[in-house]
Amino acid sequence: MQQTSELLQSQQDRAHPFSRRHLIFAAATVLYWSTLYIYVPILSPYLKDRGLSMSWIGFILGSYGLTQVITRLPLGMYSDVMSRRKPFLIAGMLAGLISCVFFMLPGTWGGPLAGRLMAGLCAAAWVPFTVLYASYYPTNQTHQAMGTLSFLTVFGQLAGMSASGWLASLGGWNYAFVCGICVATLGMLVAFFVYEPKPSPAYNTPAPAAPTAPAAPFQPRAHDKKTLSHVLRSPLLWKVAILSLLAHGILFITMFGFTPLQAMELGASESQLTGIVISFMIPHALVSLWTGRFLAPRFGTRKIIFIGFLCAAIFTAAIPFSPNLGWLAVTQMFNGIAQALYFPLLLSLAIRNFVPAERATAMGLYQSVYSMGMFLGPYLAGGLNAFGGLKAGFLFGSALGLAAATLSTSKQLDT
Repeated sequence: MQQTSELLQSQQDRAHPFSRRHLIFAAATVLYWSTLYIYVPILSPYLKDRGLSMSWIGFILGSYGLTQVITRLPLGMYSDVMSRRKPFLIAGMLAGLISCVFFMLPGTWGGPLAGRLMAGLCAAAWVPFTVLYASYYPTNQTHQAMGTLSFLTVFGQLAGMSASGWLASLGGWNYAFVCGICVATLGMLVAFFVYEPKPSPAYNTPAPAAPTAPAAPFQPRAHDKKTLSHVLRSPLLWKVAILSLLAHGILFITMFGFTPLQAMELGASESQLTGIVISFMIPHALVSLWTGRFLAPRFGTRKIIFIGFLCAAIFTAAIPFSPNLGWLAVTQMFNGIAQALYFPLLLSLAIRNFVPAERATAMGLYQSVYSMGMFLGPYLAGGLNAFGGLKAGFLFGSALGLAAATLSTSKQLDT
């Protein structure tokens, strides 16, 4: 009876969003994303100030996704082999710290390129981050878990990006990178206290009905070809990964790419960039929290994803036609809402149909595919911008949204 009571208490603590383990994980998540995004709003103006062309700016912005394409799937597979997630969180924080150091190296393109590539390695740690947080919830609450995690992600990005312009105006471009080093250091310390459930013998397979001998100590299983084959043959995983590729292409063309340059062309100062960031990130954060809990259960996953992509296409196309900073802020507000409609749902669909021992591999594949959008989106938009101005790149991002809206009509997304 006492064991049953303890088990129930453990399960309640496991799912309760205000338990100690959740709060520590939330702090680590916010610091992690703040490290990665504390310089993002000033990055394209910073690179332009260094004398780089639009094509080079697009390539450096996109190189962040290039390293993730290469590393996320192997990292997820290795995490499943080890049956561990926490060490990767700590390593990711360290990579974020090193990336900020590289950005401050003198020269034209070498330091920023190395910094952006290292930031991609930091971001690759998001694979075990998501799988570890999902383990805090029952398997039938994946949408809620990913909605909460998306909110924490956006909150961390908002904290970093809101400070970015203010820090640059206070102490110059490099001041934001110095503060990023401090945030990453604090994040590493917090990550040491993140709770990781111990794997059990039933991690991947049902327990035997009547064991006849004492169970041997659990050993991390070998990641065999059957597991990888099962992940690679999931049509739903590939579908949501391709949709997420298009989604990240839009995101890294707009707020995480060339929207700050559009704001600067409209006369924004470094500190005024904060207002543009807030107009996108606050609605994005709030709607991310509501999407999985309220909107998808009521209206259907497929419909919400479709509406999100369609609206993202409309408001991305509107960016270059903004006559002043006020109208630009309006486009960012509605774009933030639109993009928050699909990101949490795609994230949860990526791992919903996999057992815990396969989830890091599935998430690694999902994130490796969508990382191509982080690279190709700003890289191709940067090339278009070199010939047709910023308008050409934003219209390309809008076309990605229309393509994703068309693909999201698949009934498979309602499973």
